[in-house]
Amino acid sequence: MNKIGVFYGSTTGTTEDVARRIAAKLDVPSTHIFDAAKLTEAMVGEYDVLVLGSSTWGSGELQDDWYDGVKVLKKCDLSHKFVALFGCGDSDSYSDTFCDAIGILYEDLKDTRCKFCGATDTGNYSFDSSIAVVDGKFIGLPIDELNEDNKTDDRISTWVEQLKQEIS
Repeated sequence: MNKIGVFYGSTTGTTEDVARRIAAKLDVPSTHIFDAAKLTEAMVGEYDVLVLGSSTWGSGELQDDWYDGVKVLKKCDLSHKFVALFGCGDSDSYSDTFCDAIGILYEDLKDTRCKFCGATDTGNYSFDSSIAVVDGKFIGLPIDELNEDNKTDDRISTWVEQLKQEIS
């Protein structure tokens, strides 16, 4: 069985809340949920699956805690690890950069030889543009707690079931 670690960058608490909800559905204990600001190479080494989450800020920027976190991840051997990405964004006010943080994490990690999992169909989302869309799908799970919070639980449940199949 794969050991899963959940790492999030959250300024307002929304992404942390989503991270905890995803972890609960994956049966990941709270002791395996971490703020990205505390990420170390040793922590990364403990897990087979890294679930990474970030909110999108400003005009499509990564949440601040991830800038150092990405540097740590790039130093690690991720060639035998699954990486699942999720992010929070605002599809109404920022529909042209919706959940871009997912795309930034993907771009930063795509050359690490990790295996990305958890791509999500764009059809159930309303947005204009996102760098998180790769080959016609979101490279991870986008969440909009501001405008579509009524869809979050279903989106998480569906995504977690998909992840379980992809990492088994």
